[in-house]
Amino acid sequence: MLPLSMAIPGDLNYIQKITGKDEVRQHLAELGFVVGAEVRVVTRVGGNMILSVKDSRVAIDQAMANRIMV
Repeated sequence: MLPLSMAIPGDLNYIQKITGKDEVRQHLAELGFVVGAEVRVVTRVGGNMILSVKDSRVAIDQAMANRIMV
């Protein structure tokens, strides 16, 4: 298990765990980041990432990506 921030663009990953405070986990869940969901890194720019999750594209920063374990 490693943080999503270390995932290779283009590879399909499955969320295994989300860390952080309840508010952070709730915010990520509202964006579609839940355990078991498929997530793909579309691109990475300066530590920020554009991800494909649940048929949507979402941009998150590296700090948030470090809380999502794949």
